[in-house]
Amino acid sequence: MTTLLLIRHALCDPVGRSIAGRAPGVSLNERGLQQAETLAERLAELPISAMYSSPLERAVQTARPIAERRGLRVEQREGLNEIDFGDWTGKQLGELQLISQWQNFNTYRSGTRIPGGETMQDVLSRTLNELQDIVRLHSGSMVAVVSHGDVLRSIICHFLGISLDLMLRLEIEPASVSIVDLQPYGPRVLLVNGTEGWPGDLHRH
Repeated sequence: MTTLLLIRHALCDPVGRSIAGRAPGVSLNERGLQQAETLAERLAELPISAMYSSPLERAVQTARPIAERRGLRVEQREGLNEIDFGDWTGKQLGELQLISQWQNFNTYRSGTRIPGGETMQDVLSRTLNELQDIVRLHSGSMVAVVSHGDVLRSIICHFLGISLDLMLRLEIEPASVSIVDLQPYGPRVLLVNGTEGWPGDLHRH
């Protein structure tokens, strides 16, 4: 059994306002940096054996305090990267609400391609491939993975057997933790969107 801690990066200024996408230089804001430190404290007693992250700054900044407490290296993996938002990168959410293809994307995630970017099927495929490699390297261990909100939604939908078209029904907050046990007979989703109230005795699971 391998346990995955699926962590969304902590808060940065574009969250809820605009599409940061893969644009460089988007770092955690002051609140986000505090969230990352608090998250590292919450996870302090868990036997995390490896730390993986999207290569984007905000994800690495979230992963680093968790890794440093254990003397681990943050392994950056391209497969954990944010959605390639293509032509929508940098646009304000209010601006996108006026675009019919944006509306289509948010109701038909399984079949709508972002202009110049990915489909959610693309995202799910490359993220699953990355996670399968991570699990192969760390079979029987607990591994922490820092990625992005919709990337994690797609993975959790996959493990739950839910259509990608329904993924926005899942709340995945900044600095939240979702937990999945991968067992020979299939995945068990133990927690979705864990924040301050999630159980502190998972290390005994």
